[in-house]
Parts: sequence; C-alpha cells; structure tokens
Amino acid sequence: MDSKAQLTVDIIAKVAERKITIVNAAKLLNKSRRTIERYLQQYQKVGIQFVVHRNTGKAPVNKTSDSLKRQVQALIKEKYFDVNLQHLVELLEVNENIFVKRETLRSWAHDIHHVKRAKRRRAKARKRRERMESPGLLLQMDGSPHRWFGDQKSCLIAIIDDATSEIHAEFFKSETTVGCLKVMRDYMIRKVCLRRFMWIGLASLEGLNVVTSHKCNGLVMS
Repeated sequence: MDSKAQLTVDIIAKVAERKITIVNAAKLLNKSRRTIERYLQQYQKVGIQFVVHRNTGKAPVNKTSDSLKRQVQALIKEKYFDVNLQHLVELLEVNENIFVKRETLRSWAHDIHHVKRAKRRRAKARKRRERMESPGLLLQMDGSPHRWFGDQKSCLIAIIDDATSEIHAEFFKSETTVGCLKVMRDYMIRKVCLRRFMWIGLASLEGLNVVTSHKCNGLVMS
C-alpha cells in the first residue's frame, strides 16, 4: 500500500468514526462527496481492502502476447534495424501481417536498446524564410541510404526545387559526389535548362566530362 492509499484509508476511517465530516474528507482527498460516500460504504463492508483495485495483479485484457513481442524484437534486430518507428509499423503490417501500435513498438524497442530516448532541448527561435521567386534559384539535395530493394543496400539521392517543390531522385550504390552531380545535371537538363552554366576547375571529375550542349546553349556534364 502506497502513501496515497494509506492517507485515503486513514481519512475514511476517521469519517467512519465520525471524527471528521464527509465534506472535509472530500476536500482533503480532493474527491467528490459521492466518491467519499462510496469509499465509506466499501470500508464498512471489506475494511481497508477497499483501496485495492480489483484488477491489481491481473494481466490486462488487451495485453499483447509475449511470443509476439519476442518475434517483433527479433525482426527489429535482424531485418528492420535501420528504419524509424513509423516506417517499422508500416513494414510490419505490409510484410509480416503484424499489427502493433506505434507506442507499443517504442516500448519493445527500448527494451532491446534499439531506440534512443530523445533529449529534451530548449526550442530554438526560427525565422520563417520565404520561398525563392523563380525555379532553379535554390536546389536542396540529400541522400537516403537504405535497403530499398531486398538485402542489398542502396542510396536514394533526391533534389528539390525550393520555389516549386518539384522533386527529382535517382538510385545509386552509395552517396557520392558523382551521384550528386549526376542528379543535379539530369534535373537541370529536364527542368531548368540554364543558359549559362559555369564549370570551374578541371575538365573532368571522376569520369564526368564537360561537353557543349546545343540544347541549353551552355556547358553541361555528361
């Protein structure tokens, strides 16, 4: 019995002995008058056991089986170790026909030290930036290494136009300078087609040669 339950028993016992009133007991326990009256009736029937919940020591009806928990934890370690929780929920439903809530998965992942607990940090003041006025003024690029096709790992390199939110992406074995430049070149040829493209440096970079493009009236890489 914890301290809160002990306090409830002491106050209800004093109410039964008529040492304090039901109104004062309700204020002390921060409960309604009806709740205090119910406590008093149960105390008179079963004694101090009235504070013990009937479900104490019983497994919840909706508890997930331990075998399913072990199965999911094994899948996390061996197959889905490089995905986040939301993606894991989707993969389990589609590939394994296992339906588990996200927070349940979070708890199971914590048990095997798979998910790091987020550190609480003070929020930084951020200034909203307006989008660029014209396409091609700002292109943002990022790579996402993952097992996109079975067991073999590959990298999806994507580029997005800040003005239009148009996306162009390609798959490569890994995230390299050559791959990033190829994605940028293909996007510019397909969408932007800049009239002046200045290439500063060597005439070639790891197999990418600078040639003249009559289509864009400038220099592109091939």
